[in-house]
Amino acid sequence: MFTGIIQAIGQIKTKDVHDKGAVFSFVSSELDFSSVSIGDSIAVNGVCLTAVEIGTDTFIADLSQETLDCSIFGDLSVGDDINLEKALRLDQGIDGHLVSGHVDGQGEVVDKYPEGDSTRFKISTPQNLVKYIARKGSITINGVSLTVNSIENNVFDVNIVPHTLTATTLGQLSVGNKINLEVDIIARHLEQLLNKD
Repeated sequence: MFTGIIQAIGQIKTKDVHDKGAVFSFVSSELDFSSVSIGDSIAVNGVCLTAVEIGTDTFIADLSQETLDCSIFGDLSVGDDINLEKALRLDQGIDGHLVSGHVDGQGEVVDKYPEGDSTRFKISTPQNLVKYIARKGSITINGVSLTVNSIENNVFDVNIVPHTLTATTLGQLSVGNKINLEVDIIARHLEQLLNKD
């Protein structure tokens, strides 16, 4: 479990795609790896990955074909920047919202423009995720916890403050870029409970 508060920006060091998945290695001089053990979870652009090898400033993770299909990992290249967050611990505060690290699908930036000191992003989302996205509800974009300003048809918008733009990779996004989306975990489970026979 994660909070959607990014702890560091890193880069993809290596990428090895094979028939049924891939092996990625990631590097970051900003993330403290001293408390990370093999088997621990680290969210990379919002995707919960298991560390199978750890170095002083690197870790390696296996990605399943399902992860490649649901996320933007298949489109990323060596050297690309990524958002990193270590798993939530019980003695840690929650500043964002509860994030599972299980990406629901890919969205696309359809507009981006300044609005006061912030930047407004308009994001198109797959139609099957629209019912989980509510005005003033939570959404996770590339691992970043954000608040939905409004939603119309399959396009929602978020306002991103300057700190978040520089402390994450969101400032690098341009119109046409694909992004990882995770909807509010409570909305997803509530729907399942209401649809039980």
